[in-house]
Amino acid sequence: MCVLPLKELSEDPHLVVNGISSHDLHQGKLGNCWFVAACSCLALRQNLWQKVVPDVEEQDWVSDKPDQNVGIFHFCFWRFGEWIDVVIDDRLPTVDNELIYCHSNDRNEFWSALLEKAYAKMAGSYEALDGGNTAEAIVDFTGAVAESIDMIDGHYSHDIIERAKLFEDLLKVQRREGLISCYIMPSSSDEFEGQTEMGLVKGHAYSVTEILKMPLEEKRVPWQKTKKLFMIRLRNPWGKSEWNGPWSDSSEEWKKVSQAERKKLRLTIENDGEFWMSFEDWCKNFTDVDVCRIVNTSFFSIHKTWEKKMIRGEWKKNRDPMLNRAGGCLNNPATFFQNPQYVFDVKKSQDKVMICLQQKDKRIYKREGKGDNLVIGFEIFKVEANREYRMHKVTVQEKMATSMYIDNRMVFSKLCLKEGRYVLIPTTFRPDTEAEFILRLFTDVPSELRELTLHRPRGACLDVLRGFVARVSQVKVHSVSRLRCQDPYIGANPYIVIKCENQKVRSPVQKSTLSAIFNTQAIFYQRNIASPIVVQVWHSGLLCDKFMGQVRISVSPNYPRSLQKFQLQDRGSREDYDMPGHITIKVVTSDDLVEF
Repeated sequence: MCVLPLKELSEDPHLVVNGISSHDLHQGKLGNCWFVAACSCLALRQNLWQKVVPDVEEQDWVSDKPDQNVGIFHFCFWRFGEWIDVVIDDRLPTVDNELIYCHSNDRNEFWSALLEKAYAKMAGSYEALDGGNTAEAIVDFTGAVAESIDMIDGHYSHDIIERAKLFEDLLKVQRREGLISCYIMPSSSDEFEGQTEMGLVKGHAYSVTEILKMPLEEKRVPWQKTKKLFMIRLRNPWGKSEWNGPWSDSSEEWKKVSQAERKKLRLTIENDGEFWMSFEDWCKNFTDVDVCRIVNTSFFSIHKTWEKKMIRGEWKKNRDPMLNRAGGCLNNPATFFQNPQYVFDVKKSQDKVMICLQQKDKRIYKREGKGDNLVIGFEIFKVEANREYRMHKVTVQEKMATSMYIDNRMVFSKLCLKEGRYVLIPTTFRPDTEAEFILRLFTDVPSELRELTLHRPRGACLDVLRGFVARVSQVKVHSVSRLRCQDPYIGANPYIVIKCENQKVRSPVQKSTLSAIFNTQAIFYQRNIASPIVVQVWHSGLLCDKFMGQVRISVSPNYPRSLQKFQLQDRGSREDYDMPGHITIKVVTSDDLVEF
């Protein structure tokens, strides 16, 4: 192998020739089809590749002014939450004056080879790129969030409804400049890079270059409805070896499509590695899909805008359980809550939430045998509406979601959560495992994501006068029933107010009902242990709110920790009088301030 500068590889070298295209890339001898597939995806989006390959004209080789060509290029990558600049020289590995790694169709175009070299420098070596994940490379190019879809678990091959939902979701991702790749998981190592009967390569990454609904006949009049077929176009990074089933380049199915439509689709009858498939065949043949979403956070957009919050964190060991932050997953109940904890709020009645947990890339340590990703994931709990301190066990809280635990660099979940406060706990699978991570949360409205660091309220000088915190109580209002009608048309719009000392928590309003399930939670750190917990029910009226009843509960650590049903009572001088309706409550109390 010989390393040669560009001037010895071509008489007229250029960074880019006639623009960047997904057809520019061909995989070399390195086993990095995943990287080449990611580059093919990147080449489809000009605004994305211009950020990775910046200042193309300024960086390009100037043939008539050779003294200006210093042989230095730079590329930009999104690395662990920030954009970094990687500078390289123009010397590329060759054998017999031929590039041995990634190369372009044009012998004097070198953007793909130089980009690969810059990425290899960031990873530590070319060898570190042997085997990888397309989604990880796309994230490094774009800062996208990556979601892995198991086509077998999703039953997309035979469930028509789920397949249609997937098509619409991927179509939306593609239209919003997201990038998609796919592959077929081989059942054994012997099948790796073996071909199926239909010409697809197992264990090999393909880039998705188009998704659309293709009309099968021309419209004779504007209002005529035409039959449309769900179609997908893929590219093999090898630049050859295509699908030979229905809708392949020269298949009979294309006779059903007008010449104008075929021209519009840029159908070419040649073995260039790019081919069309029906979406149904794609779902039946591919086992895994990586979807990289370019999340829109700009307010100046016609598409949905997300609120983004990113936090850096660390799993770090410590012998002191109160300081340990490497507790492992829920399989380790004694240490699980010692992990980092993050609280966020869902402020709408219901909101879509996207969560991406990402660990540092370990590829640079591959030579030392330490290049494997950790198995990571996260748990989400719905907690008390006023929680500001770390969780120590689950009592009244609800576990709302568990992510996949996998040895990928990124773990992604897309959820729909109801209004309330949540605690997110990212973990490694095994305890006592140290690593850094970033956590990205996307919501419709600001979530106020922040880390919980304190275990209990801090002491203060004023505590000598106002008293020290001596007791903690958790309250969960489960439901109300048989309330008094407040309006002949709607019945009532009840909501809950939970009070203790000078603190209170209010629930969302339940519309037009005399019986409602709330599951509203609150936690109170009490200075006066004789102070009761008061739970009130109110009606939300058009002009003013009306009191509908309350219960006063004096609690101690011996108070029953099960759901209790109470008759609503009046307040003030009439608090001994019953009012219509019942309320079901669970209260858990302890003099150990870090029990919950």
